[in-house]
Amino acid sequence: MSSPLRLLPFLLFFVLATLFGPSQADVGTAAHYSPPYLPTSCFGSDPSQFPSSNLFGSAGEGIWDNGAACGRQYLVRCISAAVPKTCIPGQTIQIKIVDRALSSKSRPSRNDATMVLSTTAFAAIANSSASFVNVEFQQV
Repeated sequence: MSSPLRLLPFLLFFVLATLFGPSQADVGTAAHYSPPYLPTSCFGSDPSQFPSSNLFGSAGEGIWDNGAACGRQYLVRCISAAVPKTCIPGQTIQIKIVDRALSSKSRPSRNDATMVLSTTAFAAIANSSASFVNVEFQQV
């Protein structure tokens, strides 16, 4: 008969693996852009493409996926920036991809960003005076 103490290391391993297991999120950069937002590469000149919250963005080349990114939803969180205290702690937003950053009507604050957020979306997670921030993002 085995002792319950012999099972303790396995139980401990399981709990730690669950708590500190691999994350499903990716890390990249987010820039911002301002109006005009229309037309977009995804949905043309249809104004109904934008969520009422104005939390939307353009896909950088890394997530554009030949247009498959159109309509995708991402959870986005600012994790760091060049200037301390740029990120708004504890803020995670959900954005909708409506455009391709490379061809958006309005130019992004940084050209090589993973995603370019609307002014409203960027201001929800970071100080809007920053040109870009490092973000953690996950498709939902």
